[in-house]
Order: sequence, then C-alpha cells, then structure tokens
Amino acid sequence: MTTLTARTVAHANIALAKYWGKHDSARNLTAVPSLSLTLDRLRTETDILFDAGLAQDEASIDDEPLYGRPLERVVALIDQLRAMAGVTLCARVTSTNSFPTASGLASSASGFAALVLAGSKALGLSLSLPELSALARGASASAARSLFGGFVALEAGAEAAVPVAPRDHWDVVMLVAVVTRATKGVASTEGMGHTARTSPYYRAWVDSAPEVFQEVRRAVQERNLEVLGEAMEHSALLMHACMLASRPSLFYLTPSTLVVLDAVRSLRNAGVSAYFTMDAGPHVKVLTLPVHAEQVAHTLEVLPGVVEVLSCRPGPAAHEASADTQP
Repeated sequence: MTTLTARTVAHANIALAKYWGKHDSARNLTAVPSLSLTLDRLRTETDILFDAGLAQDEASIDDEPLYGRPLERVVALIDQLRAMAGVTLCARVTSTNSFPTASGLASSASGFAALVLAGSKALGLSLSLPELSALARGASASAARSLFGGFVALEAGAEAAVPVAPRDHWDVVMLVAVVTRATKGVASTEGMGHTARTSPYYRAWVDSAPEVFQEVRRAVQERNLEVLGEAMEHSALLMHACMLASRPSLFYLTPSTLVVLDAVRSLRNAGVSAYFTMDAGPHVKVLTLPVHAEQVAHTLEVLPGVVEVLSCRPGPAAHEASADTQP
C-alpha cells in the first residue's frame, strides 16, 4: 500500500503594518502592503499522510474534524500540490495549535504555511521558499509571511512574501493578551469583502496604508521602537476605523480589548516602551523590549477579561519537525 508522510512546524505572524482587503479576490492578492513579525510561541504542527487506503481527503485541527468551507480550503491547496507531483492519493491532515484557533491570532497563517510545506515534502516536491509562499498565499494571504522567520513583508498585489530582517536582527518581545478562547463571529475573508463593499473609509484605508507600511519598514530596519510603535498603532487603528464604518458595523473589539489598550497607554505615560496592535479579533498584541517585558506582562495579566498572556520572541521559518517533537 502506498503511503507518503511528512510532519512540519510553522509559526503564526502578527502584522505590524496591517493588511485588510483584496486587490484580486480570485487570486487572493492583497490590496495593501503588510509587514509582520513571526512569533516563536504561536506554533502549528501539521502531519500529512497520503494513503492509497483513504477514500477521501480528511483534515482536523486540535482533534476537531473540518467540514464545509474550511475543509475545501485545505483540499484546494493539496490539489495544487498533487497536480504538481502527478499524484492522486487522498490525504489526511492533522494539525495542532499551541494557541486559540480562528480567534484573531493568525492560526490560518501558521496552518496553511505548515500545510504547504508538509504536502510538498511528503510528495517529494523541491519547491523554493518563494514558491511555497506563493502557494500558501493563495489559501491565506498572511500564510505567505509565515514561511519565513523574523520580520517579513508582503507587498500589495505580490505573489509571495519576502524577508525584511532575520529573527536575530532585533530582540523584541510581543506579549499577546488573550481575552477569549472563542472563535470569532466573522471570518477575515468575509469581513474584508463586507468592508470593501460598505465602508466609506475603505478607499482612505487603501490610500493611507502604503505610507504607514514604509514607516514600519524603516523603523524595523533602524530598530527604533518608538517610531515603529506609533506607526504600528496607527496602522491597526486605521484598519479598525475602516471596519467600524462598514454597514452594518464590523466590530471585533470587546470591552476587554479596550481595557488592555488603555493599560498600554498608561504604561507608556509612565515611561514604559509598550505599543499595541490588534488583528481581526479581540486580542491585543503588545510590542516591547526585553527590559520592560516582565512589567508589561504582569500589568496585562491582572486586567479584567484577560485569560492569559503569551510572551513571544521573533520566531523561525517554517520547517520540518525534528524527531524529538514526534510522539
């Protein structure tokens, strides 16, 4: 019986300069440029098995089987890899996340990055990182960035992401204040389409985002946290303002989110270098320096509504899992 297997690990990335909206929905190309930081603690491990004994494709995340549109997205990516390899075997995909899934913590980024790498390895395809990034981007635009470690950019309309700086370029800490473990009510793809159709601020967002992206890139290259933090917060608030103005309003933030934002500003007023960002979800990510990380983490942990705080450093590129990670 023919079987082909691989196990890979990829890490979620959090955008410092946000992406929201499609330039080309059919090809899943982004409307604005983005720049992200891959995080070591937000980890997806994926096993893939191509087996002649399987009657159909199967996939699960954290022991929960996928059905409907989530399964279709997985199968569509596997179909591309099968076509490239000239293989027709059905596949079983088993993924586990070290963080809440589908709640605004970029689990689709790490998930599809791990999947494209696992599928290509199992099928014996020799694909470059840009080729893998382009395939992952077709499934989830942010997944294009999770193939790389450190600081990564995805230009507007680009097929693949490109590295900006390696993980050891800058020793920063991103503290993720998790405020719920629930799945968010509106998926990002659906939310982007709704915003583009109904928000009068969408065009202003698309026009403003490139300049903010350039500010973020320069600040990362110069390791200037104050400039980066101000631009990062501006990017996030621009994106959420655009969402809030959609009709009906797209509102991912919760009272707990706002409590965390206020606490971060209070820390900064007290002389602590800490800056926030939010994705399409209620969690707050706080960027700071190692010297301030313990103080910031303690402040966040005791806030009402904060479930836990994940302390993250710049993470690695997607890779095959080593033997010591296998059960």
